This record gives sequence, C-alpha cells and structure tokens, in this order.
Amino acid sequence: MPDAEPSTATDPLRDLGVRSTGDGGQIRVFSASASSMELCLLNDNDSDWVSESVPLTKDADNVWSGTSPQLIPGARYSLRADGPDVPTNHFDPTMHLIDPYARGLARTATGEWRSYVQDNDFDWAGVGKPNVPLDHTVIYEAHAKGISKLNPAVPEELRGTYAGLAHDTAIAYLKDLGVTAIELLPVHQFVSEQRLIKQGLSNYWGYNTLNFFTPHAAYASRSAQFGGTGAVLREFKGMVRLLHDAGLEVILDVVFNHTSEEGIGGPTTSLRGLDNASYYRQDAQGHYIDVTGCGNTVNFASPVAQRLVLDSLRYWANEVQVDGFRFDLAVTLGRDENVDFDPAHPLLEAIVNDPQLAGVKMIAEPWDVGEGGWQVGGFPRGWSEWNDNYRDRARSFWLTDIAAARSTGAAPIGIGQLAAKLSGSSGTFSPERGPLASVNFITAHDGFTAADLVSYNQKHNLGNGENNRDGTDNNNSFNYGVEGQSHDPGIIASREKAIRNLLGTLLLSAGLPMITAGDEFGRSQRGNNNAYCHDSVLTWLPWEREDWQDNLLAVSRTLLRLRRENPALRPVNFGVSGENVPSASQMDWFNKDGVSMSIEDWDSPAERTLQYLAASTPEFEEFNRILLVVHGLESDETVTLPHHEGVSAYTLLWNSAADDASAAEHEPGARLEIAGTSMQLFRAH
Repeated sequence: MPDAEPSTATDPLRDLGVRSTGDGGQIRVFSASASSMELCLLNDNDSDWVSESVPLTKDADNVWSGTSPQLIPGARYSLRADGPDVPTNHFDPTMHLIDPYARGLARTATGEWRSYVQDNDFDWAGVGKPNVPLDHTVIYEAHAKGISKLNPAVPEELRGTYAGLAHDTAIAYLKDLGVTAIELLPVHQFVSEQRLIKQGLSNYWGYNTLNFFTPHAAYASRSAQFGGTGAVLREFKGMVRLLHDAGLEVILDVVFNHTSEEGIGGPTTSLRGLDNASYYRQDAQGHYIDVTGCGNTVNFASPVAQRLVLDSLRYWANEVQVDGFRFDLAVTLGRDENVDFDPAHPLLEAIVNDPQLAGVKMIAEPWDVGEGGWQVGGFPRGWSEWNDNYRDRARSFWLTDIAAARSTGAAPIGIGQLAAKLSGSSGTFSPERGPLASVNFITAHDGFTAADLVSYNQKHNLGNGENNRDGTDNNNSFNYGVEGQSHDPGIIASREKAIRNLLGTLLLSAGLPMITAGDEFGRSQRGNNNAYCHDSVLTWLPWEREDWQDNLLAVSRTLLRLRRENPALRPVNFGVSGENVPSASQMDWFNKDGVSMSIEDWDSPAERTLQYLAASTPEFEEFNRILLVVHGLESDETVTLPHHEGVSAYTLLWNSAADDASAAEHEPGARLEIAGTSMQLFRAH
C-alpha cells in the first residue's frame, strides 16, 4: 500500500467523487478498510475492457485519490479495491465497483453497471424555485412513469418519461387541480430485487437504490437514454424547470436507509466492495443488523455515511434544483452506534440546519422495522412527518366505525380523536413544531387507494406472487356490504360520499396534506394494497374517467380552492387559549345544539357530531373564520349553528352530502338538517 499522505484540508471528506481539473479530473473515494484501490478507465465501446489503471493514494483521513487526463465528461470508469480478509469486509480486487458519488451510470452488455463522468451543462433560463410556503403546500404523491404512461395527449415516445410528466397537459391538470408540489416515488437509479427477477416481476415503486446521485435512466425518453453524456440528466432538469415555471415544486422520495446490495449474499456493486465495515451495520462476525427489512441497513453512526446523504441532498437541491425530500424509513437515519433512535442524531440535525439546504422541505417517514422503530412526533424541529395516526383515525371514523355501528348498533368511539387530528394533532407534535409538522394523508402509494378503501374489506394481492401474504391486513376499510365492484345504487352512493368525506377531512384539516395520485377521482387498484411489483395499467394513472369520477374530481378541485381561500384551515402555529398567537387559528368547539362541547360530547359513541369554529390570527393574509360541521353517524341530525362574538352569519361553502353547495346564508341559532355521515363547511362572517 502506498504511504499515507498528510491531510491538509479542514474538511477531510471534501469533494468525494470526480471533480474536473485543468488537465482532466481527480477522483476521491473513502475507504477506511481497504489496503489498495485503483481507478479503472474503460474503453468507450466495451465497458468490460480496462484501457488504463490508475493506483489511488490514501491520505490520513482514509480518502483515496488519483488523477487522470482521461477523467473528463463521458469517460466511463470503475473502482477496484482490496483489503484484509476479515468477517466485516467483503473485498474482491477483480470486481468493478460503482463510485458512490457517480453522477452518471451506464449498463454493460452483460448487465453490470459502470460509472461515467457526467456533463452537468444546463440552461435554467432564469427559472428559479417557486418557494411555496409550507402552509400553502399541498403534496401530490405520484409515480414518475405512471403519471403520464396513459396520457393520450402526450406523444407516444414521451409517455411514462420525465418529459411526459412535464407535458403541458400534465402540468395543466396539476394546476387546475390545485396542488402545489408533486412528490415523486424514488427516481434515484434503482434495480429490482433478485427475488423479483427470479419471479419474472420488477420493482415498480423503486425502493431499492443503486446510487444516490443519478436519475433513473428508464424514466427518460428513448432519445435521452441514447442521447449521450448528460442527456438523461438534462431531461430530468428540463422537467424540473417546466414544473417550476408553472409554480409547481418537486419533492423526491429518497431511499438512504438501505441499498440494492441486499443481504450478504446479494449483489455487490459499490459500498459493500469498497468499505463494507464503514457503510453497513453489522456485528463483529459480519452479520448484518437489519432494521429496514431489506437485507442491509446503512450505518448512520458512521460520519462517511452521514456525509454521503448530505452530499446527495445538496446535489439534488442545488444542481438539480429539487425543492424537498421525503425520507423513506427515516428512523434508520437517526439510529446511533447502539442502533437506538436519537432525535438529536447529527444527521437529522444537519439535514434541517445545513446552510446549503436552507428552505428545502424535509419530510420523514417516521418509522422503520427495528426496535423502537415507530417515532411519529419524535423528530427534531424543521422536519415534517407522515402522520399514520391521522390516517388511521380518519379511516376508522368514516369507515370501520360505521361498519361496527351497522353490525352492533353503536359506533365504538366518539368524535374527540378525530377532532384532535382536524386541528393539527397537537397531542403528537410539540408547540415548537406546530401543525405543519404533520403530513396528513388518507392513502399513500403503499396501501389501498381511496376508492378501494370503500370497496374492499380485505386485500387482494394474489397477483404479487406471494399467495396474498404480503401487504397489511390492517386497512381500516369498509366495503359497504359487497366486496369489490357493485351495481347497487345505495352502495355506490354510500361509497362515493365516503370518499368525499375522506377527501374533505384531509383537505380541511390543519397540517400539510398529501393526496395520492388518482384519489382525487377515485382510481382503483382492484383491491391490491401492495402493488409495488406491477408496472401496468393496474398502477398507471388513468386519464379517461367515468362521469362519477369527473364529479369527484370537481369536488377535489373545490376542496383545494377552499383550502387556498381560507387561511383559518391552514395555521402555521398551534393556538393557545386566551392568547393571540400569530399565524395560528383560534378554535372553538360546539356540539350539535350549538353549545360548548362537554366530556360526553367528545367521548360518547352516540354523540358523533361537532361544530369546529376556527378564526385565523393572520400575519400575512386577511382575517378569516370558518365553521366546519362533522357528523359521524348514518342517521340524519339537526344542528343548531352556534352564536359567537363577531359572527353574524354563516355562508355554506361545501356539503359532502350534496353534489352542489349553494351559497346559502344562515344566522347563528339557525337549525339545519345534516345528512348522515357528512360534512359541511361554512364561512363565518
């Protein structure tokens, strides 16, 4: 091994990967375990042929470096590493490995992967980030391929691509709907798991990352895939630019918790072959400690693993101009050297405090499958979190509670828990973090769609090849008497109203709402609640709709408009009784008779009706006050609108039980008939 060179930099992990120099390029690669490493420059026409080998030199900070005049944009290269044969290492000096910081990847004729030096040239044409405030943000979770694959207005060669996603018709649809950000399922270069390949299936969702710096090439158009160095990246940047020009933000679902190298017997492509001991959690015998359920877990007690994540985020946020990130199994990123979750973990703190990531939206999936893995509400300030408590309570209130009431004659629980979710989940998130720490959702890519929640009592996953064992059995769904499709008008009407109630709850709650693509018009996956391995019409977004779906889409647009127009629905801070908290909502709660809620009103299964009066305490918008009436039993109810200081009238804005909500005006004290299991929104003035 060459003698170690002294470290002269204040930042020992600076500039990892390839950087251009005046006479070619320099590569820097971390490995604390290797005894030797070389850079392989590969033939332009045959990536298995090494045209030049450059020995790398290790410095005192375990960074290996070297230079070559051939290391220029378009050059293909790989790394080879050797080291001690101990249980925690996995060296093979004959193996071509991917640079963990590679900005470009290409396949060989044999299906292996090679790094190439990226061409980052791109003209942003003066288009910057929209910088949508968090309280105005509405997230639309979608698949980069699936959103446009069936769009007939997109040229066939662009359907299912980054360019197709940014087609004029797709952007117009998103703008007309009223969302502000599209959250893309993983677009880092990924591969299918070995198990799926053997079954003849593929990983459609993409939660099996090969490399953290390269866009998934298969989502680019064919012309970009074969367009030479930088073409795929330019198409991705072009997509971001067009979305930004329309005022839409781009959030990426990122998978740092594990890699596609799987367990010890899985494919070795990069981190395992370069420094297995530093990058992966394992015991002294080399057995992997897996808290992800995916075969391996990246060890974020290691500074180099932390740095890999930060450098990837900086690249996507600054070079590619992405607006935010949703972190898959984010608890894994906060586990310390003892594999315990630490909310003050240096990586979790750095992600939200790094000056290079200022203003970037950070969203945690606040769980993994390890011990102590459920951490909803446990992340530090600056993070928003997926709130599964919100999801489960909203589903139960409108679905399984109603099923139980039909079966036993009484709902199992009152309305109090739903009220806590409507008002921002203050019991889960601290006052310092506020309601926008809660990402509210009814559905996500993982689970039933909204239409399937009201159509199926059980999952139907036989097509996944696992004998219906995969996917959760805890769906909190209700089929209203028939499993699957029904032609009964009563069942159809109940299902459609239930979807309206679910969407109304989501979009009229305090917090940060996320809609799953297609829920706005009732897309179905035929009862499959784990469609990760289906790249087909089952999972692609349909662009042709039935009349009832167009009606539901109109409701979704209305709800999103009402959310925009009424700041009382989207407070930044939690209100405090008796205080005027800026950018909060002052909340008052009334029962069906228009008087303040009693303990029995909150808790009684027989009293599932409330009136939620919220007044904004504005800093940047006009004063606003709304009244939301929620009725959670199937029998109709008479409600007396409450008297409140400063309120002289209530104007109806939306009624989940009616196709149209006339702008009828009512005085305080007026008695209104509220349909069973329905919601009504009023503006109070």
